[in-house]
Amino acid sequence: MSAQSPRRGQWGSQIGFILAAAGSAVGLGNIWRFPYMAGQNGGGAFVLVYLVCVLVIALPVMFLEISLGRATHRNPVGAIKAVAPRSLWRLLGYLALLTGLGILSYYSVIAGKVLTYCALYVRKLVLGEGIVYSGATVEVVIYFALFLILTVLVVSGGVQRGIERWTKILMPLLVVIMGAIIVRSLLLPGAMAGVKWFVTPDFSKITPRVILNAMSQGFFSLSLGMGAMLTYGSYLSRKDSIVTCGTSVVLFDTVIAILAGFMIFPAVFALGGDPAAGSTLIFQVLPKVFGGMEGGAVVGIVFFFLLCVAALTSTVSLLEVVTAYFVDERRWSRRRSVWTIGAAAFIVGLPSAFDLAGITPWTSITILGKHGFLEAMDFLWGNLSLAIGSLLLCVFAIAVWGLKNAASEIEIGSPGFVRFRAVWIFFIRWICPALIGVILVSKLVS
Repeated sequence: MSAQSPRRGQWGSQIGFILAAAGSAVGLGNIWRFPYMAGQNGGGAFVLVYLVCVLVIALPVMFLEISLGRATHRNPVGAIKAVAPRSLWRLLGYLALLTGLGILSYYSVIAGKVLTYCALYVRKLVLGEGIVYSGATVEVVIYFALFLILTVLVVSGGVQRGIERWTKILMPLLVVIMGAIIVRSLLLPGAMAGVKWFVTPDFSKITPRVILNAMSQGFFSLSLGMGAMLTYGSYLSRKDSIVTCGTSVVLFDTVIAILAGFMIFPAVFALGGDPAAGSTLIFQVLPKVFGGMEGGAVVGIVFFFLLCVAALTSTVSLLEVVTAYFVDERRWSRRRSVWTIGAAAFIVGLPSAFDLAGITPWTSITILGKHGFLEAMDFLWGNLSLAIGSLLLCVFAIAVWGLKNAASEIEIGSPGFVRFRAVWIFFIRWICPALIGVILVSKLVS
């Protein structure tokens, strides 16, 4: 559809794209949110429904988003404009930019908290101090800023020398660290009770609420609907297979989520923790679990460093979505773009940081029925905006770009896709929009 500008970056290899895109998808949603969602929704029953939802919803939309990026070699705004010039559909591209910036702002605050815990465990190991998270305003803001700076430094290096180079290091490191913690958890007396609970589905627990939560988690954990996969796809060569790349990313993301369960639940069961502790599972329950382990301080350092790595690979993609727009459309240099957007994310994220630190009125504010600025930002950008963006992307492909054009783009580099072309078109036309719509409505009425 359009030739790739020599000014734009490009992945050095297909594996570079896969690791970078998998890094975008893999984050706190896999290692923090997935385990506590599984814990609250019946363990193995939730996992089974989650796997089905990933296959039915996430994979088809993944192919669509990557294909639009590669076909246009543009950012979310530029991609829409390339297909429908002077159309109001370009607002869909701007929604993706706002979503990326919005999620980056509060996600980095949470990632800063993870970085704080990592530092606390280092102090415990070196100085023998207890693990006490103060949540003081200065502490929260400093670690929030540090995490944003790390993200800016990676993205400022460009596509190959920055994002691809670092994800080739960070993603394998992520898997190695997870493997080490899994082995340590499985060696604990009574750990197999946690394994059995996590892998054995109790079909009586598969309720409409569990199905809805699994659909939501499977969809949102893959960074769909915010332009990240579109942007990363725009750096993909036409020699590479969208089917191979998209399937690999979904598979990698799902495996990491499952491994996170094997990291956490054997240890929780072995040491008497509550698997249904909710969002506090990582920050309150696990430190107690580590405290009951021999060498728990070392395990704690490794675990929270792992979370930092996972969070960083996600924030890199969030920053790159907005950076690509300013590089492509505004002709800014990459360095100017990343530092300007990083500064904007810091300013926008300060209310979330103040909320996390317990400062009023940010802790008492109510937006869209959610209490606290941080929770409201997560609901607005991490739930509503992603669902709206993905739903509109499907409608755009159906009504404007054309599903035959999208399918033809996917077939380039993936000739075997022709056997599944009709099935994919059916899912994007009917199944995915319907299920995404159900997710969206459920979020609005919950």
